[in-house]
Amino acid sequence: MTTKTYSVKGMHCASCAAIITKKLSKVEGIEKADVNLATEKAQLEFTGEAVTDDALNELLGKYGYGLVSEQPPATPSAPFVDRKAAAEKAKMEKEMELQAQLAKVQLALPIALMVFILMMWDIAARSFPSMPGMPIPMALFNIVSMALATYMVFRIGAPFLHGIVMFVQSGAASMDTLIGIGTLTAYLYSTVITLMPEVRELLRVPNYTYFDTTIVVIGFVLLGKYLEARSKLKTGEAIEKLIGLQAKSAIVRRGGAEVEVPLEQVQKGDLIVVRPGTKVPVDGTITEGSSSIGESMVTGEPVPVDKTVGDPVIGGTINRQGAFVFTASRVGEETVLARIIAMVEEAQGSKAPIQNIADRIAAIFVPAVLVIAALTFILWLTVGSLFIDFSTALSFGIMGMVGILVIACPCALGLATPTAIIVGIGKGAEYGILIRNAQSLETLSTVDTVVFDKTGTITTGTPSVTDVLPFDDTVDPEKILQLAASIENRSEHPLAQAILAAAKEKGIDLHEVTGFEALEGIGVKGTIDGKNISVRKPDSGDSSRSRIAELQQQGKTVVILEEEGAPLGLVALSDTIKTEAADAVKALHAKGVKVIMLTGDNKLAANFMARQAGIDKVIAEVLPQEKADRVRELQQQGRKVAMAGDGINDAPALALADVGIAMATGTDIAIESAGVTILQGGIRKVAQSITLARATMRVIRQNLFWAFIYNVIGIPLAAGALYPFFGIFLNPVFSGVAMAGSSVSVVTNSLRLKAKKL
Repeated sequence: MTTKTYSVKGMHCASCAAIITKKLSKVEGIEKADVNLATEKAQLEFTGEAVTDDALNELLGKYGYGLVSEQPPATPSAPFVDRKAAAEKAKMEKEMELQAQLAKVQLALPIALMVFILMMWDIAARSFPSMPGMPIPMALFNIVSMALATYMVFRIGAPFLHGIVMFVQSGAASMDTLIGIGTLTAYLYSTVITLMPEVRELLRVPNYTYFDTTIVVIGFVLLGKYLEARSKLKTGEAIEKLIGLQAKSAIVRRGGAEVEVPLEQVQKGDLIVVRPGTKVPVDGTITEGSSSIGESMVTGEPVPVDKTVGDPVIGGTINRQGAFVFTASRVGEETVLARIIAMVEEAQGSKAPIQNIADRIAAIFVPAVLVIAALTFILWLTVGSLFIDFSTALSFGIMGMVGILVIACPCALGLATPTAIIVGIGKGAEYGILIRNAQSLETLSTVDTVVFDKTGTITTGTPSVTDVLPFDDTVDPEKILQLAASIENRSEHPLAQAILAAAKEKGIDLHEVTGFEALEGIGVKGTIDGKNISVRKPDSGDSSRSRIAELQQQGKTVVILEEEGAPLGLVALSDTIKTEAADAVKALHAKGVKVIMLTGDNKLAANFMARQAGIDKVIAEVLPQEKADRVRELQQQGRKVAMAGDGINDAPALALADVGIAMATGTDIAIESAGVTILQGGIRKVAQSITLARATMRVIRQNLFWAFIYNVIGIPLAAGALYPFFGIFLNPVFSGVAMAGSSVSVVTNSLRLKAKKL
């Protein structure tokens, strides 16, 4: 099975997306078709041999749509560069389309506003006797309005007429079809009344036309479409910012000289020079020099990170100070930044389960509206004419039908979910929180239990010295650490490295050691200044057993330092809790989330760490293959579980959890496998990710509510539901305003997420 992504041309509304999805889903060879209105892209899954692009375009061309394939480039270094170029081209095309829309609005809106003012004047003059009549005679106003309406309908409103043609030819109705039928009906009726007075007399209808309604509706609908398109353009700013991080060139050492080359010419293994204030071009490892690098736009961390020889660097980050040289290890689409962008793009194009409701409604919405509009017209002519004169019933029937066709815009419904998803996932990316797809985002919002792995998640994952205790008060603790570090200097054991790091941190000079020997399973020994020194693990005969036991109950590893066989003191080491762990747990508790630690460590050590962090429950001494079973047990208790781990040894539990959260710190497997990946910043971002998910789903629910409520209230009002009770009939002009407002309000509400503090 292969998957391809296409840009969709000619898609303007939710019903357009529904039509394209329906037609593509029926094509033999296409397993699944996802069409996203907000991103204007289609993702197709093909079974076996892919259907040709020409065949797809021939099919969709009948309905006024087209597909443009987004093909991956062939060269190893070019993909990211091409992605950047493609994004810039796409943005330029959208801006050109927006300019074309603006040009139409600038032509139509002044006419619409002028006619609207005259309409309101006429309505006021009819309602209030003290109000003077219109400044121009009605007969002249009708002629001028007919000329302007002809221009608006057949020139400015040509796309709406095309929607009618498409509907007649193929039976596929879109939002353009609704506007086209509504405005053309009002225009044709008014033209007949104006040019054929005998017909007006035969039908006994007043000399009242709807040219003004046609003009104003088209003007306001175009304004709404423009405002909607401009708002949609803002939803993709997160991707634009990420793409803009990439450097355009790199200074590479080749043939003994430093040469500046375009980014696409950088190869793995190249030595790249980075000067102060410039961007790191690609991923790699520092081989010369040191610096402080700002990684905020990739990781979300505001504080620059100190880097030196052996440390990794990420393409797109900014070298704040110092110059260094690094070896390129990842280029093109392999870089962390490129993969983040690809992941965010994929996530923004995905659909949350809640969107299925809107999709099902949008698929039947337009045909249903056409039926309701027709029934409204018929009911006014039949039932309405029993209570009011026929001419008034006919007038109300036309206004009701036009009003329904105009107000019933499914665009707000189609935009409700994807715009919020795009902005929410983009917001997460800015904070270093990568959400793999919309489903993960929706599920994350319902999480009530977070399970943390201990090592590397709650704790730093590396042992460090916590206590240096002499057995004799006359012995300086620094002497204990100095002797232990001097002996351990020859050892490669992780505990030895921790003791050496502690001595180095305190600036302690080491002694020269002779006769070094590693005692397997016991410790190490050697000679310093003619004295036999050893570092070993405790045994049952040690005189300070109670003191050792106390440290071991805290989950610490203890080693004893001896000089000539006599114990001098002990060194305790432990995997220390991360500084942000307690605050992160508090933040989760504030959200009503239960926190559990799942670890293979012994119960004493696990409980000690859990108490420090304020964790609710500890499940200890669990083998890696058993972690998934523990997650399953929690789910069977009815809990929605998020599992946070390093993404490798916790893989089964991460996969089984409702949402897997990988604490990436650079691991490739984590980024590829988890529903959510925390780039840097530790577990405090788990709470932030839940905040983001809940805020995004709250906005989606608000959007869906307003999209539904506009139509639930608007359609009956447009049909004339208030007239029997209050004598009020909603002019179709106001239907156009409401229709435009619904789409713009939904997109604007989604954009509020950009200001959300996590």
